[in-house]
Amino acid sequence: MRFTLRQLQVFVAVAQQESVSRAAVSLSLSQSAASTSLTELERQTGCRLFDRAGKRLSLNALGRQVLPQAMALLEQAREIEDLLSGKSGFGSLAVGATLTIGNYLATLLIGTFMQRHPECKVSLHVQNTANIVQQVAHYDIDLGLIEGDCQHPDLDVQPWVEDELVVFCAPGHPLAQHGRATLKELMEEAWILRELGSGTRRTFDRALGRYPLGLNVRLELEHTEAIKRAVESGLGISCISRLALRDAFRRGSLVPLETPELDLRRQFYFIWHRQKYQTAAMREFLEACRALTAGVERSDEIVLPNIA
Repeated sequence: MRFTLRQLQVFVAVAQQESVSRAAVSLSLSQSAASTSLTELERQTGCRLFDRAGKRLSLNALGRQVLPQAMALLEQAREIEDLLSGKSGFGSLAVGATLTIGNYLATLLIGTFMQRHPECKVSLHVQNTANIVQQVAHYDIDLGLIEGDCQHPDLDVQPWVEDELVVFCAPGHPLAQHGRATLKELMEEAWILRELGSGTRRTFDRALGRYPLGLNVRLELEHTEAIKRAVESGLGISCISRLALRDAFRRGSLVPLETPELDLRRQFYFIWHRQKYQTAAMREFLEACRALTAGVERSDEIVLPNIA
């Protein structure tokens, strides 16, 4: 074999940092040691992996092909190292989740997972679908739990559980008396919606796409709790996941509206990079997610675990 794991480690760090000096700092190496390691890797293999512009290094076409393979090999090497040192192999796990999943499912799932594997360092990144897709594609996080469509060519997309949006209003709103609304009535209301780029907004816009009518969008907000508070205050009506609203519906602080003309169904998905090695932590966390939703037809039927 014409390269070492240390050389691959330096290569990955330089690719991520686009600088030998910054890569050296991240690996606790001297700059000369990191530079020598990278030079030896390219000399021994007879391949150039970077385009060089002054002190800045950017991956060339071959380097972009090698990067995911090198990262996967290093992940496997870390698992072997953990096993040989008597550890479980659950080193770390970085999960990305869109807002509905992150706020109402992922935190409890991660809490349960960490109770079973206290030695595993877990991080959760909660953002909208577009951002989570980009982070998974760039290897910034291990896997994503998203509520919007993903067409990225480098990612595997696996269905998880069905979800449904619901239009809702405050109990004192005129539409609350009937519990349903026609499309014409909806077009006459002021709306408070999620921001563009969110999975919720994409589903809602797609449902309205067949109708050439405009909405009066009063507010666009990034957080479902802020939307719920705004609707409770009488600022307008909205449409978000039933999962995020089930407690409010039980309390009666918000009221669902039937909208038979709109198809607001959607799917929750798992996503990960096609070339990323699935660690033991990733595999077990995905299994825990699937176990939570076994036999469940829709997300708002999920029985959430209690975290001690």
